[in-house]
This record gives sequence, C-alpha cells and structure tokens, in this order.
Amino acid sequence: VPEADTIPELSYAEAAELSYFGAKVLHPKTILPALEAGIPVRVVNASHPEGPGTLIVAQERSTAVTVKGITAIRGLSLVTVEGRGMVGVPGIAARVFAAVARERISVLMISQGSSEQSICFVIPQSVAERAQIALEAEFEQELARRAIDRVTIQLPVAIVAVVGAGMRRTPGIAARVFGALGANGINVICIAQGSSECNVSLVVDEPEMPAAVRHIHRAFGLGRTASEVCRVEPAPAARG
Repeated sequence: VPEADTIPELSYAEAAELSYFGAKVLHPKTILPALEAGIPVRVVNASHPEGPGTLIVAQERSTAVTVKGITAIRGLSLVTVEGRGMVGVPGIAARVFAAVARERISVLMISQGSSEQSICFVIPQSVAERAQIALEAEFEQELARRAIDRVTIQLPVAIVAVVGAGMRRTPGIAARVFGALGANGINVICIAQGSSECNVSLVVDEPEMPAAVRHIHRAFGLGRTASEVCRVEPAPAARG
C-alpha cells in the first residue's frame, strides 16, 4: 500500500499482535523486559533515525483511530480436519495439535466452528505435507470408519490481520472488514478473533492477499492522514 505511513504510538499489546502477524521490526520477546518494567520503547527507522518513529507504551491512549495496522503473512497452508463423527467427542482438538506438535510445526492461526464438525489451522506451506501425514496417522482408525471424513490441505493461502486496541470499544469493525472484501469479490476462507478484540485475523487465497490489504486499508481511511502501517511478510521458517 503506497500511502501506508508510520504509526506514531502503539500499546505493547498492539505491537505484539503486529509482530506476531508479520511486522518483524520487533520480536514480541524483545519488549517483554520493558513491558514488565513499564518503560516506553521508541522504534525508529535505521535509514532515517532523525524521524519520530513509533512509541510503544504500556497502555494505549484514547484515540479516534480504531485500527492501527494491517499486516499479512504469505506462503501458508490451511489444514482442515473434518467429519460428522467429531461432534461431541472430547479430545479431538487435543489430538490434532499434539500430532502437529510432535512434528515441531508451529500453528499460526486456529479456527473452529461451533458445530464441532471441523477444525482448521494455518501453518507454513513448507510443512503442510508433513502435517497431513502426521494427522492421517493419528486418526487412522477414525478415517477408516468414517468418523473423520478427511484431512485436507489448501494452499497457497495468506493471513491478513487487522490490529487496533480501539476495536474493543467500537461495534461493527468486523462488518466493515468483511464488507470491504465482499464488495470486491474477495472470499474469506476462515476467521479468528481473540477475546481481547485487539485483532481480527482472516485467511484468503494468497493471490488475493494484496487486494485484500488495499481494500481494508481504504475501508478505514488509513494512510498519510491517519496512523497506519501495512506490512507483508513471508511465512516464518518451519521448525524441525
């Protein structure tokens, strides 16, 4: 997004969300000591150190800007475990993520419908096949008797995250995000939102990611006249 600009101020929570979802200027763990001590951190551009940069503080100040940043990660895969036999069966999710953890695969995002008929999660594309093999081995018996229908991989996909602490106090943010995408023919594959309401994360087909970021950016009037950053990062390196 050419008109994206530097964010004057972020809370630690906002900085952590942006960092996790692709804005790699700061690793979340690097600001923990300052957070625990209540010390503000200023991040400046190494090429323009004279600029004001971004001030990271413990608590965000009241502001009219509800969305602070839009960030994205490409090079990902969506893994889905689905089947009607999963409904009401305890321990399915635990087994899914235990199988993935044994392969030392980091899960970036999780989404599950209230019907319990499917669990989907996002991982780096480079380890998708390994995850599928591990899950099919874990649920071999359930797959054989059709308690679980299938383990599928969809790729390439991207995560787009919309971040801002002001979203907690403002109804309709998610509606504006999805309205902007729907109006421009961009399909949202799955979504996730934490109880903090500090971010809305969604998955789209990777080729549609740049357009998704632009349309959300415009929907919130972000740019040189508002504090905003847009960052797109490749998938994190896979472990193992």
